[in-house]
Amino acid sequence: MEPTTSPLKDRISQDMKEAMRAKETERLATIRLLLAALKQKEVDERIALDDAAVVAIVDKLIKQRKDSIAAFQQAGRQDLADKEAAEMQVLQAYLPARMDAEAVLAAVRALVEQLGAKGPGDMGRVMAAAKAQFAGKAEMGQVSAAVKQALAGG
Repeated sequence: MEPTTSPLKDRISQDMKEAMRAKETERLATIRLLLAALKQKEVDERIALDDAAVVAIVDKLIKQRKDSIAAFQQAGRQDLADKEAAEMQVLQAYLPARMDAEAVLAAVRALVEQLGAKGPGDMGRVMAAAKAQFAGKAEMGQVSAAVKQALAGG
């Protein structure tokens, strides 16, 4: 396997070493979990991850944390919800700056116009293009809402 092609992955590995030295056990556990997910993806697909792939995995892990927090709060387990929230905070440090709602909507409108999409029937085609364009730059739920709004003529 060739050397890492992701500066972000290198930064995550460096942060793990720093967390070990500083004896930050919770942060270290979260970073190890992230590195294990990255390694699993590399082994499964026999690829070296680039920054975009690393960001996609971080996004997935954050979404899992959000879902877990909601479930734990509903079950009255605030202690577990707090643990998930702490992990989510560590993971969010590895995401690039996100676009705000207005910027997402403007970019989606331009994409809809560029693709010549009209109406809700083109949602799948626009979302496929949007996923490629906004990967790691915006939350996909926000992008999806902007696509619906743009296709509805808003």
